[in-house]
Amino acid sequence: MRRPLVFLAGVLLMGALAAPAIAADGDDGFTIKDPRITESSGLAASRQHPGIYWTHNDQDNGAYLYAVDSRTGETVATITMTGVGTPRDVEAIQIGPDNQIYVGDIGDNDGVVWDYVWVYQLPEPKVLKDQTIRTTQYVVKYSDGPRDAESLLVHPKTGRVYIIDKQEDGGHLYEGPAKLSASGTNVFKPVVPVDLWATDAAFSPDGQQLAVRGYFGGIAYDWNGGKIEKLGRISVPLGQGESVSYSTDGTKLMLGSEGAGSSVVAEDAPGDVGEASKSPSRGGSSAAQGGDGDSDGFKVGALAVAIGLVVVIGLKRLLRRS
Repeated sequence: MRRPLVFLAGVLLMGALAAPAIAADGDDGFTIKDPRITESSGLAASRQHPGIYWTHNDQDNGAYLYAVDSRTGETVATITMTGVGTPRDVEAIQIGPDNQIYVGDIGDNDGVVWDYVWVYQLPEPKVLKDQTIRTTQYVVKYSDGPRDAESLLVHPKTGRVYIIDKQEDGGHLYEGPAKLSASGTNVFKPVVPVDLWATDAAFSPDGQQLAVRGYFGGIAYDWNGGKIEKLGRISVPLGQGESVSYSTDGTKLMLGSEGAGSSVVAEDAPGDVGEASKSPSRGGSSAAQGGDGDSDGFKVGALAVAIGLVVVIGLKRLLRRS
């Protein structure tokens, strides 16, 4: 995805200050080794194949999905989706009920001009091997006009599909129809604000919590039947952060980024507010933070964010003058 120069400058500064997180339970972090995966923009933990994560490029030369083994970082299967048009800007991937994979071709960052975007649905294969799978394509429109978005959500219990639009000052959670239609247009409506410049989001396996991430931080929400309530903050690895998934057991948040040989960092998933405020920072990346118990690692991360934002604002002003 093409990024403004001003944003990339801030990201590069913050990435230089990043430190790896350490995982205790659940899946460990890993590095994606496949040279074809240069812009990993979505991440989803397989429920059928322990330790496997599905990902994709945001712009590729075909409709491909990649199954990556978190134990080795190697791609163990490549899926070619058929029955869909040429993807434009694929930004998100989720696993819904009955082991259905949902893919969000929902990016629109070059002027926000698309009258419609697409969501794809296909069954997760029972056998991991290179194969072609027939895919259902859904046409999606927003009730309030075109939106740029990178966050697709599928509730693990109800199967309802949601999208969070991407706006620097915060966006909205958009709710789709109870059941998507492959023959008509599916209108998504804003239902509640999301206080983040969101680049991805994920439901916990039980559907009770929602993790939303951005470039500079994240927020954990209680799902509360769709009337989301903020639980606390999530610290994220500093850099061009693009993806988030819960581990299959729900104990970890897996946080990915773009770039060749990109890393996926594992950190403790946030719990309730009390749990969140007690969770210590670990190597510059932590679960939700709150109260007076901030650790040195969290303070360093906050300082890095502040420096990055100052650089971004300064460069924006310079570009306006030029």
